[in-house]
Amino acid sequence: MVNTPTTKTEGQVAILALDGGNSKTDVALISVDGTMLASARGAGINSQEAGAEPTVRVLDDLVRQVIRQAGEVPVLHTVACLANADLPEEEEELAAAVLAAGWSPTSTVINDTFAILRAGLRDEPHWGVAVVCGAGINCVGVAPDGRVTRFLALGQLTGDWGGGYGLGREVMWHAIRGEDGRGPRTALTQRVRDFFDADKVEDIAIGIHKGKIPDDDLNGLAPVLLQASADGDEVAHAIVDHLASEISILALTAMRRLGLTTLATPVVLGGGVITARDPRLLTGIADRLIADAPSAQIRVIDVPPVVGAALLGLDHVQAPLTAESRLRSGYPRLGFP
Repeated sequence: MVNTPTTKTEGQVAILALDGGNSKTDVALISVDGTMLASARGAGINSQEAGAEPTVRVLDDLVRQVIRQAGEVPVLHTVACLANADLPEEEEELAAAVLAAGWSPTSTVINDTFAILRAGLRDEPHWGVAVVCGAGINCVGVAPDGRVTRFLALGQLTGDWGGGYGLGREVMWHAIRGEDGRGPRTALTQRVRDFFDADKVEDIAIGIHKGKIPDDDLNGLAPVLLQASADGDEVAHAIVDHLASEISILALTAMRRLGLTTLATPVVLGGGVITARDPRLLTGIADRLIADAPSAQIRVIDVPPVVGAALLGLDHVQAPLTAESRLRSGYPRLGFP
């Protein structure tokens, strides 16, 4: 999907912004005055599975499409905020592949949590803590003096719990135990059957085991969970409360590492699970954060993460201050009509 570009003007130059997630990829070409020239959305990426160069080749198709739509505007700088760029060597491999693609003379490649953080900061110094809970879960913290703290975010192997895929597995665990009698009865059992159009959760588990049902389809159970919780299911409540705890633990740990718990630290929350704005989840996160960091400034991003990537690009080229407000106004607000 490519949006209609703004008409090119003489002397116009741009920055290229990419937000590459597990479930989708957004690319935007932004004039240095903050005008959105063209944008596109494609499938998700996973460089840890595909490798850096094949991943960038997939991104290249979207990038070239956007540049053509904008009328071949010169690109000053590229910012690619990519999920699964979790280790320094992974960022370096992706950065080398992006530079070799020739999209711009210079580029920045960083984990997608940095896009979440920048998207949540307005008219204030660019520091704080960001937690993303989309297909996966991750966190980054940046101190006022520039120190950075991060997590490996490699899944259960590195102590992570949550994200759409992890929630999907948790929902399946409770749904099948509710079905076979090992656990309490829960509305999740029937809702999982309905989601997969199956008679039994057991059949769904067998389908996933045999590869007949894609493993990634478990991501789709996150909204099912939130709706069951909103409708009062106690098992769903417990899962949502666990997620609120995990998100707050990530943020508080980052804050403690950087000495930010006593400051008015921006805590920026993003990712599809969070931007669904489930009241129980958001209240649970806020209550836990405020208990240990009473001055924390908690906010959920209201623009797509690619805006954060674009803002990092505008920061890099020292764009005028008016560029940020123009850029933000060009995107619909997430979680609002």
